[in-house]
Amino acid sequence: MNVYFDNAATTSIRKEVIDKMSFVMKEAYGNPSSTHSYGRKSKSYLENARKSIASILNAEPKEIIFTSGGTESDNMIIQRAVLDLNIKTIISSPIEHHAVIHAIENLDNIKYNNVLLTKDGSVDLEHLEKLLIENSDLKLVSLMHVNNEIGNILDLKKVGELCKNNNAYFHTDAVQGIGHFEIDLKELSIDFLSAAAHKFHGPKGVGFSFIRKNSGLKGLIHGGDQERGLRAGTESVHNIVGMQLAMELSYKNLAKERAKILNLKKYFLVKLKELFPDIVTNGLSGSYDLSTYTLINVTFPFDKEKSKLFEFHLDLHGIACSKGSACQAGSSVGSHVLSCVHSESIKDKPSIRFSFCRDNTKKEVDYVVDVLKKFKV
Repeated sequence: MNVYFDNAATTSIRKEVIDKMSFVMKEAYGNPSSTHSYGRKSKSYLENARKSIASILNAEPKEIIFTSGGTESDNMIIQRAVLDLNIKTIISSPIEHHAVIHAIENLDNIKYNNVLLTKDGSVDLEHLEKLLIENSDLKLVSLMHVNNEIGNILDLKKVGELCKNNNAYFHTDAVQGIGHFEIDLKELSIDFLSAAAHKFHGPKGVGFSFIRKNSGLKGLIHGGDQERGLRAGTESVHNIVGMQLAMELSYKNLAKERAKILNLKKYFLVKLKELFPDIVTNGLSGSYDLSTYTLINVTFPFDKEKSKLFEFHLDLHGIACSKGSACQAGSSVGSHVLSCVHSESIKDKPSIRFSFCRDNTKKEVDYVVDVLKKFKV
């Protein structure tokens, strides 16, 4: 049996999305910047996608800028904020995605402050407020909505209010949140947001930036005047339409699919705790309301020698999951997120992230538990 429990790394594309993308590739292959009928047809698909995505998030269409994905969006927003908005201080956290951390580290002449974390890996909002007050100059706060490894959820409303009241722009990497949680950009004081289609059953290589109107941000990639001059390059219309449909379907079915996935998470956690009474849930991933319903991250009570074989054992039995996050799993360096939340007593033990989607079943959970039971012996 093959089980895919690595949906936080990427998701399968919905059949409806594949069909729609195939249709658009055949029917709307004109360059959307061209003024002839072929170009106008592609442009129509492009702008309809922009309107649909904006509507779901309660934003204006002109605030949605199409990109190649979350990494580009993060880099675009962070780099251009410094260049265009006279940002002198950036406040972030040590558990951000590397797209944010490395983008900040590669900036020159910037004061970089990391907000403290609570014991469970959440952003310490009192310390964030303290940092905002201490730095009187114009600031950028970059904090992710949902952590991709431990699932902790940021209070977007509270952070947005703190930023608004303390001379700071607020950017959130919402790659793990879009498609899984409702976000109202009229209600929230978010200036910039990053998203990627492949996290909600859309295609890879496409995403978007939300850039609030009149923010003053300019483009990172120079060339043509696409995306209102904010992102040069011919738009990938079929990918963008695929993202649009994936997002529409995600939010149309959100309540039903969220309930199903949450029940699966609860079922799996109960089974794991029955089998391993000493298992540790990392961050808030064991919570049903303070963490995303789509993942759990657990540390197993195996010794060093057994730990070396653990990931191989799971893969050998057709189980796809992640040791740390997929973006850095091939690295010899351990997870920077888990290093922030692990106690010394469990740092040498294997931690695995299991992440779920609408297609997963209790039968798959039972199979994984059975494989774990055999390894435990």
